[in-house]
Amino acid sequence: MDREGLFSFRVTLLVVFFLACLFPGFSRADIYRYIDSEGIVHYTNTPTSSGFKLYIREKKVEPNIGPVSKAYDAIIKKAQIKYGIAFSLIKAVIHAESGFNPRAVSKKGAKGLMQIMPDNYKALSVSDPFDPFQNIMGGTRYLKQLLNRYDAKLPLALAAYNAGPTAVDLYRRIPPYTETQNYVQKVMTLYNRYKNI
Repeated sequence: MDREGLFSFRVTLLVVFFLACLFPGFSRADIYRYIDSEGIVHYTNTPTSSGFKLYIREKKVEPNIGPVSKAYDAIIKKAQIKYGIAFSLIKAVIHAESGFNPRAVSKKGAKGLMQIMPDNYKALSVSDPFDPFQNIMGGTRYLKQLLNRYDAKLPLALAAYNAGPTAVDLYRRIPPYTETQNYVQKVMTLYNRYKNI
């Protein structure tokens, strides 16, 4: 290695060391999979036995992923109490779905903070998807339904929130869609971030 290469290596090493010291508590959320004796696939971010094998390794995300919005914390707290969903999880989904923009509209027509599809408005008691209270309450209600449907397996519930339950039911796992796999990883990362704030 020449002097210039050695210098670059040392600078890189120093920067990595500095960042590791600066953000020691930044956590990751790998996803593990286990197939039981009946062929049923189980997913978790917290393996409880050696039977669980790493399924998706979360890509390292820069800790500085934007400012933390507190604008909707009071509504999130109400949704947490009503539906029994962790405050940090609701906030992570909002962050991933809309970046805290209550007027967000996706290419597929999902609207508001939690990006609710028009087909779901009635079932979720949403008349105005751009109203933060209605959207957060409706989105949290839907997330609760998905957690119940998938026996509290968070990665599957998140995959269904993104790709729809039909896709998750078809594959019986996180669907092999890059967008959905990235979405699950992003929400898990944000969820861990908000748990530590």
